[in-house]
Amino acid sequence: MKIKNILSWDELDKFKADDFDRKNGFTNSYSDLRLFNNNENKISLIFYRDRHAWCPYCQKIWLWLEFKKIPYKIKKINMFCYGEKEQWYLKKVPSGKLPAIELNGKVVEESDKIISFLEREYGLLGNSITSHALQKVRIVERDIFRAWCEWLCRNSFMPFEKEVRKNNLIEKLYKFECLLNESNTGFIDPVFLNTFETIPGTGDIIFIPYIERINASLFYYKGFNLREKFTGIDKWLTLLESKSTYTGTQGDFHTHAHDLPPQMGGCFKDINKEQIYFSKLIDSGKGLGKYEINKDKIDLSYYAQVALLRVIKHKKNIININPSQNYLFDEALRSALTFMINGEIHKPEVIPSTGLRYLRDRISVPRDMTILSARLLRQSLEAIAELGESNKIQEIPLKHRYDQNPSYFNI
Repeated sequence: MKIKNILSWDELDKFKADDFDRKNGFTNSYSDLRLFNNNENKISLIFYRDRHAWCPYCQKIWLWLEFKKIPYKIKKINMFCYGEKEQWYLKKVPSGKLPAIELNGKVVEESDKIISFLEREYGLLGNSITSHALQKVRIVERDIFRAWCEWLCRNSFMPFEKEVRKNNLIEKLYKFECLLNESNTGFIDPVFLNTFETIPGTGDIIFIPYIERINASLFYYKGFNLREKFTGIDKWLTLLESKSTYTGTQGDFHTHAHDLPPQMGGCFKDINKEQIYFSKLIDSGKGLGKYEINKDKIDLSYYAQVALLRVIKHKKNIININPSQNYLFDEALRSALTFMINGEIHKPEVIPSTGLRYLRDRISVPRDMTILSARLLRQSLEAIAELGESNKIQEIPLKHRYDQNPSYFNI
């Protein structure tokens, strides 16, 4: 094993991906303006969403706007669980709740009311959210949400209580599976753009945020493999994951496993062999492969280059807020990035394992990068961290996420 040949920042810079057009290109969490090749001067719609892209209701509106390709401005607001709410936003929306939109001075809150308003202004995306066609769909979605909360967020001391709650959620998910099995396209509410492309409509979008979080949280806290047990839901998720519009908003298992407890008031583990196995894979950064995102023909080198681009862009803050000494962490971080780019391990003289794992645990998807880039970066950080002797980590808070101070992650 070589002792040096860790790439310098200037050498690493040559391998990073080119930045892309945030205004007109792929759906992304970094943009403050989405044009879809329209004139910026004519845009009057403002979308207020959470800064870290954790809020499921914000994701619902985000997806609706992106699939509909409505030009809009973005203003990012703190969630209470990770930062103080901005005073200017509280003056506009006294409750501080997210999401909200503003059009020509009119502010609308609550995701369903927002979609209904947007439908009147810009037209439908599939069926209307208030239509008779989606009444059953909306009931199924709310039933799934309630059953998930009952199993995940209520502590059960008696085994039979856990089983009852688990079976209740399975029953509700089966109803969603049945809706999907009735579809010829794979979507509940398909929108046919042309002969070659079909996208999800409002009937699908209302499910996406919570099915995504249910998938992640049940793996981590319960050892429950949603995609294996429900093949129709798996096919639906796989179809969504073929759309860059969706993957630009999609969180990974690590992010959801640790951002949900402070948002929901706690998540409780059912300790079993599968739960221990899955949670270790998630926490270590290895991830859960196709159960997390199911894509074919993946160019991993590109996703590594994107991860490198994001780290280089913010390396000053990344290094300064890390608990390890700056010069030690700088070298170890470059060692991890070198491994990510060329697959070569070059061991630093001192390995600040705690610092490397601190960064590994605070990468947020999609705020910082998309799932595949984050997976490669987490794995590379862990590859160097495990060469050290320390297994100490700085625990992720459960009751809040003030470790994700927005002033350090304002990207």
